[in-house]
Amino acid sequence: MQEGWHPTKGEPRILPIYQSTTFKYDTSEQMARLFDLKDSGYFYTRLQNPTNDTVAAKITALEGGVAGMLTSSGQAANFYAVFNVCETGDHFVCASTIYGGTYNLFGITMKKFGIECTFVDADADEETISAAFRPNTKALFGETVTNPGVTVLDIEKFARIAHRHGVPLIVDNTFPTPINCRPFEWGADIVTHSTTKYMDGHATSVGGAIVDSGNFDWDAYGDKFHGLTTPDPSYHGLTYTKAFGKAAFITKATAQLMRDMGSIQSPFDAFLLNLGLETLHLRMQRHCENAQKVAEYLAANPKIAWINYSGLKTDKYHALAEKYMPNGTCGVIAFATKGSREASLRFIDHLKMIAIVTHVADARSCVLHPASHTHRQLSDEQLREAGVAPDLIRLSVGIENVGDIIADIEQALQYIN
Repeated sequence: MQEGWHPTKGEPRILPIYQSTTFKYDTSEQMARLFDLKDSGYFYTRLQNPTNDTVAAKITALEGGVAGMLTSSGQAANFYAVFNVCETGDHFVCASTIYGGTYNLFGITMKKFGIECTFVDADADEETISAAFRPNTKALFGETVTNPGVTVLDIEKFARIAHRHGVPLIVDNTFPTPINCRPFEWGADIVTHSTTKYMDGHATSVGGAIVDSGNFDWDAYGDKFHGLTTPDPSYHGLTYTKAFGKAAFITKATAQLMRDMGSIQSPFDAFLLNLGLETLHLRMQRHCENAQKVAEYLAANPKIAWINYSGLKTDKYHALAEKYMPNGTCGVIAFATKGSREASLRFIDHLKMIAIVTHVADARSCVLHPASHTHRQLSDEQLREAGVAPDLIRLSVGIENVGDIIADIEQALQYIN
């Protein structure tokens, strides 16, 4: 957890906040070399900032990657990760059971950029998923543990499919975090995060991150990834793979996409994120321990219609979770109370300690009804494709005393007939 910031004699023990938009140089030539990417350094925080880069280096080390960058949100991270290899006329494939905001971004908004996405059932066999690929397909995308259905991705299967078609596998690893799962070890090429969630851990700052494994050979596919493998006219003909090797993907995302779109995380938010990262390994253990006990309580309660939590031996994804995340997945549980959709809402409304918030995955327990809230922009058909049942309740189990959490659930269940 001490990776990234390495103070030497007389330097501050705690990572400083470089709250500055600009950085001074002594000569015009020094500045020019930075703009030409001939030298590394800082000149404008929209592209790079020492606080941000230090935190990105810590997340990169946790994931076992070679280069990383911070973004202003998880949505920005997912957009940049895909847009860094796709352009107008391109196509990518994505598991359908992903966060509703990402589903909308990929399925609707990116169409306006001329980039098409085909959603597939992540549990389908390799041949069925492969059938969705086209000559212009540039990436395969999935979530390690899905939001809100908490299903588990078969990372090795997805990696085999992606690499068979000569494209990178991009995995959103927000829920397990690298404490519980490191997708690069199972064949993923790019990892994204909404750092807003467990990494920050305290619901104080919105942010995202992208980490590159450095393992995908962009040059092996000729002009398929020409944004990385052919000269960039906006940098005097510089070719990213030739100039930056294994750091090509992140360098392009920073120097080109962040330069033009500007979804930078503020240095202060990066500082807060760094504080969260320092206790991430402790909090994830407590989240998983508490969630396991809550899941077992719910599974045994006669007022619960169904429950999804891969820590339960009866769960459909228990074997995959044991394979990829033997120390636990996360603190998020999906379940429904018996009765109508209204019964689920009535249960939620009577919770006292557990708060109804849009957020998920921080130190405090919280709850949401996705069909009414985060996924309400989706049609019933899209909800089903995304694995969101109308009665699904997303419970994010915090790190409070687990007895208090269960007691709150128990008293709210009294209002369910």
